[in-house]
Amino acid sequence: MTLTAILESLKSTSCLQPLDRFLFEPFFILIANSRSKMSQAKTAKKSIATMMASVKNKDRKRMLYHELKLQKQKEKKERKKKRIKEEKEQGDDAPAKKIPRTIENSRVHDVPLVDPNDEEVIADEKNDKFQTYFNRIREPKVLITTSLDATLASIRFIEDWMTSIPNAERRDRKKLDLKSVVSQAMEHDVTDVIIVNEDRKKPNRVTITHLPDGPTACFRLSNYKPSAKIKGHGSATSHKPEVILNNFTTRLGHSVARMLASLFPFDPQFKGRNCVTFHNQRDFIFFRFHRYLFKNKQKVSLQELGPRFTLKLLWLKDNVLDCELPEYEWMHKQREMTKNRRKFQL
Repeated sequence: MTLTAILESLKSTSCLQPLDRFLFEPFFILIANSRSKMSQAKTAKKSIATMMASVKNKDRKRMLYHELKLQKQKEKKERKKKRIKEEKEQGDDAPAKKIPRTIENSRVHDVPLVDPNDEEVIADEKNDKFQTYFNRIREPKVLITTSLDATLASIRFIEDWMTSIPNAERRDRKKLDLKSVVSQAMEHDVTDVIIVNEDRKKPNRVTITHLPDGPTACFRLSNYKPSAKIKGHGSATSHKPEVILNNFTTRLGHSVARMLASLFPFDPQFKGRNCVTFHNQRDFIFFRFHRYLFKNKQKVSLQELGPRFTLKLLWLKDNVLDCELPEYEWMHKQREMTKNRRKFQL
């Protein structure tokens, strides 16, 4: 028989004297208060959520949302304290930390992933159009130009990006068509041509073609932030940077990564401590340019040099830019590819 039942039975009996009732009364009050607090804690979140659905006043709804947010934060802190306490008491036998579900770890592997050590992949790399670069036969030489009638915004973007690409040269487009641009670049032994297009006086697309036989890729450009607007940015030097290509796991991603790598020299100068990163996440390619600094033997920090921007692949074709019959290897189809947000192509 529980303590609550015993006290209830004692309270109902007439054998208790007035003095005994006076002594037992605080116990009944304490039990009633504890019960009400427990019920309030259980139904607080539910009641606030239901009240938010029925309340029409914006200020009142904002206050309720703030209360719900504070309550969730409090519960999260309590769970964290409980987990830390269990880890201290149980050690290795403590329950494992729960991994939150994200779009990345719940990815649907609709496109087969590529193992870099696979024999078929190695054979394809030996026979692709970038073998002259990766076999160190041909040093990269990059020509960067704009679309017709480009504004100062595109020119500033190119000059900012050129600080991270050695052996890059900017030329004015003037009135030349694409065929003339490609043919003149091949005459001057250029390995890659980059064309920056703009819309409403802002750069919005980047097209990269590898000479002399392709391939050609077109990217949508977004989230451009100049070096001058990055807080605490450094000044780039003329040293050849290291190149990091991260999370390109499919066959298409592998091809795009090799194309981006071929823009930079294959013998980085580690003395300059410059590092270029192309990080793929959810088919968005994030460009960053850093310098790593050694504070002491244990601590290393990064200083961003800039610029920073984001690329998204729109199409990839197997030949050069001026070809009359383009052979598209891949093309982004928005209506088909955005139905499932957990399917990625790169």
